[in-house]
Amino acid sequence: MVYSTDGKTYHTQTAVGEVGEYVILPGDPKRCVKIAQYFDNPVLVADSREYVTYTGYLDGVKVSVTSTGIGGPSASIAMEELVQCGAKTFIRIGTCGGMDLDVKGGDLVIATGAIRMEGTSKEYAPIEFPAVANLDVVNALVAASKKLNACSHTGVVECKDAFYGQHSPETKPVFYELQNKWEAWLRLGCLASEMESAALFTVASYLRVRCGSVFLVVANQERAKKGLDNPLVHDTDLAIKTAVEAIRLLIAQDAGK
Repeated sequence: MVYSTDGKTYHTQTAVGEVGEYVILPGDPKRCVKIAQYFDNPVLVADSREYVTYTGYLDGVKVSVTSTGIGGPSASIAMEELVQCGAKTFIRIGTCGGMDLDVKGGDLVIATGAIRMEGTSKEYAPIEFPAVANLDVVNALVAASKKLNACSHTGVVECKDAFYGQHSPETKPVFYELQNKWEAWLRLGCLASEMESAALFTVASYLRVRCGSVFLVVANQERAKKGLDNPLVHDTDLAIKTAVEAIRLLIAQDAGK
């Protein structure tokens, strides 16, 4: 357990008692204010590096939102330090690029598992260990998306470290590996590509906490390649509402146990 001299965690600058058991994890720090507006009595707890934390209440229960920045390394740091402060359930919210042809811009993707093509999870578990979302969180996200009449897809996502390795693989020295693996993921029915879930799911397994992910699909490059309708969408409101509603459902379920 690594604390700074004032009793706060080193990177997120949060302390025990300042964070709820339920935490939403966006990547973009600027998205935290938007998410916190769905809480009752939100308070800015910390603003350090890429980590911005607000804490408030949903249905009388303390909840938080903490940004993680981009990628597995910073996301894993956030989860480690938030768990030290008492967090137990996490929902990653963000954006993704569609891969399966049925996945369109504006849809939601709820990850059941993640392909560990990034590097962070390899420092937590052998590659044979699967990066799998918590079933309770997945079910809550699916129920929330149905309640909100969202067009959602549930399945496996791909996690990578290099954004431009996905979008311009032919320019990279290891293009042959990137392109061959991308084709494999498509043949295996992978829904979308993003950058954090594999690390978060693996770290959550190690820390014995719950984690799930819901993403707004910005666009689908595979649909574009085939000349199919390919809407470009950046509004994350529906994904945010789905995560908030899922936490409400989990709070109610946990209270009944």
